[in-house]
Amino acid sequence: MDKVKKTFDEWAQNGRAELMEKEHGKNVSKFLQSISFDRSFTFLDVGCGNGWVVRKISNEDYCKKSIGIDKSKKMIIQSEKKKTNNKESFFHTDIESWKYTEKFDFIFSMESLYYAESIETALKKIFKLLKPGGQFFCGTDFYTDNKATTKWAKMMKIQMHLHSKKEWREFFQNIGFKVSTKHIKDLKNTKKWKREWGTLFITGVKPEK
Repeated sequence: MDKVKKTFDEWAQNGRAELMEKEHGKNVSKFLQSISFDRSFTFLDVGCGNGWVVRKISNEDYCKKSIGIDKSKKMIIQSEKKKTNNKESFFHTDIESWKYTEKFDFIFSMESLYYAESIETALKKIFKLLKPGGQFFCGTDFYTDNKATTKWAKMMKIQMHLHSKKEWREFFQNIGFKVSTKHIKDLKNTKKWKREWGTLFITGVKPEK
């Protein structure tokens, strides 16, 4: 049994999905506000949970299609129940094995890529799914520079790949992305990891041909 899938199936049922939406919502919203969605685009969320980012993006005026994928079937069931419009679609799959041929303008992933069997394999697939000039936004609170979160893997008792900001940049560069990073902090939060280091967002741009 896939322990990651099992954990997130449980979270879909015990309220943790909504807690994740609340926990990550502020920093993710702040980051997404810095992105210019000013022309027609398509969007993919890798590890979409209960679909909250997919729903948020689907309400952008220029959004043509907003898709979420998750390896937890119960998260996808939740996402389907919460759909707000016909721009949204959800698929029960992981990024590595997903059979999808259309390309996206934007791909997003929050707190999910480090659960992949191989970050490199997942990144290669994401790179392939982007249009030339497309952007991949990867958010993580779990990285070695943020000392307060490094204990999460032991607490969760599932596979979580822990890397530094420098290593994350190198993963992206090795695949072929042009890379930039940004920290989004919640300065008034009582939790040290949110206040002092915050969420690391790595942006990868697929070069134009």
